Amino acid sequence: MDTTPHRVPWYRQVGPGQWKAFGAAWVGYLLDGFDFVIITLVLTEIRTEFQLSLTTAATLVSAAFVSRWFGGLALGAFGDRFGRRPAMILSIVCYAIGTGLCGFAWNYWSLFVFRAIVGIGMAGEYGSSSTYVMESWPATLRNRASGFLLSAYPVGTILAARAYDLIVPSLGWRWLFWIGILPVVVALWLRKALPEAKDWTEQVGRRGAGATSATVLLNRKRTGANVVITLALAACLVLIFSGHAGPLYPLYIVICVLGFVAFATQVSGRSWPMVVALMATVFCAFLYSWPIQSLLPTYLKTELHYTAGQVANALTWAGLGYAAGSCLAGILGDRFGTRTTYVGGLALSLVFVFPAFALGSGSIVAVWVLLFALQATSSGISGLLPKYIGDHFPVRLRAASLGFTYNVGALGGAVAPLAGAQVAAHIGLGPALIWLAGGLTLLTALLVGFNVPARLRRREPRTETVAPSTS
Repeated sequence: MDTTPHRVPWYRQVGPGQWKAFGAAWVGYLLDGFDFVIITLVLTEIRTEFQLSLTTAATLVSAAFVSRWFGGLALGAFGDRFGRRPAMILSIVCYAIGTGLCGFAWNYWSLFVFRAIVGIGMAGEYGSSSTYVMESWPATLRNRASGFLLSAYPVGTILAARAYDLIVPSLGWRWLFWIGILPVVVALWLRKALPEAKDWTEQVGRRGAGATSATVLLNRKRTGANVVITLALAACLVLIFSGHAGPLYPLYIVICVLGFVAFATQVSGRSWPMVVALMATVFCAFLYSWPIQSLLPTYLKTELHYTAGQVANALTWAGLGYAAGSCLAGILGDRFGTRTTYVGGLALSLVFVFPAFALGSGSIVAVWVLLFALQATSSGISGLLPKYIGDHFPVRLRAASLGFTYNVGALGGAVAPLAGAQVAAHIGLGPALIWLAGGLTLLTALLVGFNVPARLRRREPRTETVAPSTS
């Protein structure tokens, strides 16, 4: 009789309810990607209708970044207090409303405000969905949960690009926003009957709310100050990213940094340097990936002189590489550890940066292959970020801390196109993308590899332990 134990395949370790939880979160995050990139596809049409300059029109892309920090903190705190599932539902409703309103925009500022609403919902979706899936799946499979979930975002961007070709030429740009609302009904239906995340239920729900991020932020002694800080941050970020900062630009940046540190101190106490280091890591991650994501279409059209169809195909392959890389990162992360896999992926991506932007317009298939590989190893490896960040925080603070930390760092995505354009003005767009991607990838790898955020954590007595960040 064979008594050799049989190893259970990983996918059988995830029960039907956990797969349903993942599916609902995955669809929601796909719609997140779809709704977020619509603005980049119809920017030329909006610019013509509202008679905007190219610089002014480009600030509409950054509008969602202005509010993401608030969405990550507020909706994350809601999830820490009331559960991950209601936070997921509230987030998807928020960005669906914002997307629909964009279709009714009547001028620049109305569209800027509606895009900011999209940013709040998107940030909440990232924090609540990622924590929900990771806390629902077995602990040994949470890198897979993180990577598989984030593969939905590039799929959403691919669908948005294809929807643009089908809808906008015949119906106009507003219909792309309106149609983007319809699939949200499916996501809401999927989420309606979901159970609450296991970790949150056991460590917060059954024990009572306790000292969650919401109770910390809404403490009577802090409420007034927090309202003032929030308004100051909102005003400064709007002025910065709408191009109206003027000579006070450095002062507004200082105010933003101090405001973010103030919230980090409230949520994490003496460990706020760790939170700031995590923000810096995510900021660098966006700075290495977003110049390529935001300026790649321009590079293909202006430097390689690709047609619209060739650009769409190249972006499709890049998006597929992003999705495949996220899934592969999750599998390898569970096998070799989160940080080891993350740093390895970043190091490997450096091999593809120079060749991807050194080929001429005649090497179309080679460009596809290199963009697929580059996005798989650079942007795709960022599928581990929710797991990497979440490991630094206890359950009762995790959704707000993850959402806030990631989305403050995501401001790098708003800075990236501007940085790319500035460098490109001196050395050309192709070399600019090479140097920005290469240099900042290396810096991010060093921050993660040397475990800088965890080294800055200051231990405090807690009622629960924080999962180690060195996995």
